[in-house]
Amino acid sequence: MQDTLPSRREIAPDSTRPPPTHDDVRAQLNRIITSPQFPHIGRSAAFLTYAVEETLAGRADRIKGYSIAVEVFKRSNGFTQDDPVVRIEAGRLRRVLERYYFTAGQHDPIRIDIPKGGYVPTFAWTSPSEDNSDAEDQSLPPEHASSLFPGLRRHIWTVVLGLIVIVGGASALAGLTSIRFSSIWPFATADITESDGPTLVIAPFANLGDGPQAELYTTGLTEELLTALPRFKEIKVFGRETSRSLPPEVETSRIRGELGARFLLAGGVRVSGSRVRVTARLLDTQTDEILWSQTYDDDIGVRDLFTIQSDVANKVATAVAQPYGIMAQADVSNPPPDDLGSYGCTLSFYAYRAELSIERHGEVRNCLESAVARYPSFATAWAMLSIIYLDEDRFRFNRKPISSTPIDRSFQAARRAVQLDPGNTRALQALMTTLFFSQRVSEALQIGERALATNPNDTELLAEFGTRLAMSGEWQRGAALLDRAIALNPAGGGYYRGTRALAAYMLHDDKTAVIEIRQADLQKFPLFHAVAAVIYVDAGMIDDARSEAARFNEMRPDFIPNIVAELKVRNFQPQDRARMIADLRTAGLLVRDEVQATMSLPIDDSKALQPR
Repeated sequence: MQDTLPSRREIAPDSTRPPPTHDDVRAQLNRIITSPQFPHIGRSAAFLTYAVEETLAGRADRIKGYSIAVEVFKRSNGFTQDDPVVRIEAGRLRRVLERYYFTAGQHDPIRIDIPKGGYVPTFAWTSPSEDNSDAEDQSLPPEHASSLFPGLRRHIWTVVLGLIVIVGGASALAGLTSIRFSSIWPFATADITESDGPTLVIAPFANLGDGPQAELYTTGLTEELLTALPRFKEIKVFGRETSRSLPPEVETSRIRGELGARFLLAGGVRVSGSRVRVTARLLDTQTDEILWSQTYDDDIGVRDLFTIQSDVANKVATAVAQPYGIMAQADVSNPPPDDLGSYGCTLSFYAYRAELSIERHGEVRNCLESAVARYPSFATAWAMLSIIYLDEDRFRFNRKPISSTPIDRSFQAARRAVQLDPGNTRALQALMTTLFFSQRVSEALQIGERALATNPNDTELLAEFGTRLAMSGEWQRGAALLDRAIALNPAGGGYYRGTRALAAYMLHDDKTAVIEIRQADLQKFPLFHAVAAVIYVDAGMIDDARSEAARFNEMRPDFIPNIVAELKVRNFQPQDRARMIADLRTAGLLVRDEVQATMSLPIDDSKALQPR
């Protein structure tokens, strides 16, 4: 197949050729870093030069993350590995080199690479000796001629990238990332832990007040932000060393040029008497645009300093970094040019969760399956895939005709995600959900509590955990968590409000239930119509209830004949099941209650429907 055939620049060197000399390598290094196709973003040129020169000098064993941070990024001797600056820049450099050799450097005589797993470069001739070149070209079948014409591949790249720009949005990313990109984008296979996802730098907040208390608050707030933001696993946050090396008024051009980060979080703190005012803003370093800003006022006389700074840090982190937050919105509307792969799947996943349609489900599943095949250590993708697999079963979305059940695949994917990253909020959310639908409710809720403690500001988790608590009978606490998710993210997924509407219905709050179900607006999601039907019955809106019930039965004709089992697998309590069944019957559906359902089954099968 074409994907397995090397292009001319990838052909192994002639074993009879001596390795490149030092002068050969230096000439190639200069050719790379002076090329217009080698983007001078971050410190890629300095990084590459340092690595090459150290290797040529026989000091390859010194090329470690620490030495690069000190020598290239001018970090202090106290640099620690919690700052990912070297890993992020190494991932960017690998992609830049791949792109360079794919375009301007396709005919260069020497290839310089930085293999994954380390930072020591390798040097090799990119083509056989002159005597063998014609034979190699003739040995390739005509149908693989495209591998000899990189210009054609560049044309394909231009067309596909143009398509993304024209189509736009998460759905385009989802559809395109399911294509097997390896044949046309050799640089699309960078290590997911180093390349994908938005990158954020936190500048030290400026001290705009007087006295030691203002300085203490400013320093403490920056530290709180450096703790709260990295909990969101979909983003990469430069660490404390990077933050401390910057002035509060650092320009976005420096962040983009030296670090290559997409976003900058900056702000200031003013303390006057007992009053504290914090201003925060998120900037796009590509455009210098302020994407978001907010002012927070508080009183030291009412609340202690540490509580205030922790609260502000959590609010800022949630606003900018949560799954549906400012950074995600910016990437959906203007995805970075390198971001055409697995990170696009995560954006598509959240778009699916906001819509819950069978069409988008299939697209996202394909994308995520491709992502974990390419990047088996991508914990977040495994977690999302677990939820997607579970939806095959609980929502009857695109169920695969294979021997393993969706719930088994969901559990295996969730367990893999947690093993890869035990602190990953999305992984814990996935494990909680699949345990819940496996009737292991106590274990599921324990995992939910653990996830909530790990990241109490993740609205996706807040809504999911609130839903699980509510359905298991804790409607009041579930409603409170859903209210918090909605307050933190009013424009979040519609299912936040859909489940909140159901909670209001169960708590006999008809007014709230009607308001929330109308704001949910999940028209493509069958169960939305069932919830709307019972809410409208309770509110005395019978015509609306019958319309929603008919729509639900049309979309899920299999549900009503098996309603007792369907409600049990969702762990509704007996009294809650009875109430919903009665209201669905009022809405015009031919619904059997639990006694009728039990009597219609064979004796052995009836045991499965006994209340637990």
